Amino acid sequence: MARRCMITGKQVMSGNNVSHANNKTRRRFLPNMQVVSFISDRLGKVRLRVSARAVRTIEINGGLDSFLMSVNDSKLSHKALLLKRRIEKSSVSRA
Repeated sequence: MARRCMITGKQVMSGNNVSHANNKTRRRFLPNMQVVSFISDRLGKVRLRVSARAVRTIEINGGLDSFLMSVNDSKLSHKALLLKRRIEKSSVSRA
């Protein structure tokens, strides 16, 4: 499983550990990935593997449905885009 957020696109970064003697060794900065269940108005319960920051972003924007509808398609991952299409499809069938 890739260490990449489905919503924000955060991924592993690299850098250096720097000691007091200024010795540099390579290290990896891992994103804080969580498996979270979101409640979608259209789809019900949806489980996503997202970063902790993405959880806050979704909650601030009014939930999963409203967040996905407000974000441009080019900024979403493939799985998030499929989820957005499922939400759009269910909203058309209900109307």
